[in-house]
Amino acid sequence: MSERYRVGLILAIVGGYLDAYTYVCRGKVFANAQTGNIVLFGIKLVEKQWGSALEYFTPIMAFVVGILLSEFFRKKYNKEFLHWRQSILLLEMAILIMVSFMPMGDLDILVNILISFVCSLQVEAFRKFRGKAYASTMCTGNLRSASEALYKSMIGKNKEDFRSSMNYFGIITFFIIGGMIGAILTKKYLEKSVLFSVIGLMIVFIMMFVDYDRNKKETC
Repeated sequence: MSERYRVGLILAIVGGYLDAYTYVCRGKVFANAQTGNIVLFGIKLVEKQWGSALEYFTPIMAFVVGILLSEFFRKKYNKEFLHWRQSILLLEMAILIMVSFMPMGDLDILVNILISFVCSLQVEAFRKFRGKAYASTMCTGNLRSASEALYKSMIGKNKEDFRSSMNYFGIITFFIIGGMIGAILTKKYLEKSVLFSVIGLMIVFIMMFVDYDRNKKETC
């Protein structure tokens, strides 16, 4: 179930939503991907602004820790009732619920660190749809894959490449939709609006649980 396309679409909505959330009410930053943080970390080091450098370094480390923890769950978690990916989803939901109680302002840095951690868990646990690599919390790689598949379909007249390209563009579209929904709801509900992203994660959690009852195994 983790590789079903509809799961990827829902997680893309959550990814876009969280990016809009941190931008609109948590200091105008994008906490999902770390490229910007890495660049700004280097700039602040050159400028000898150690405090600002630390602010950009901490979400990078949170992202790394999230990847490590996700891999630990994948290797060590062996309970039959819940799959390790479902446990990751529960952890994500718990953190986002906690974030909803953190007021805007002084705690924004901590919130962005936590959301970076959440996104790293998600992007590592859910890495494929229909056997294709993708990311649900960022779009650069998806855009590259979509464009590459589109080119191959144009040159080789291969319907499968065209279908793959459209699937990637679908993921990107749903990411945009998530960002639009996030912008609207965050402006209205401010820090509490992060709770709406939990709904998407809960839907994926339930979908995977139903799949277990039906098939008794999940592709790793």
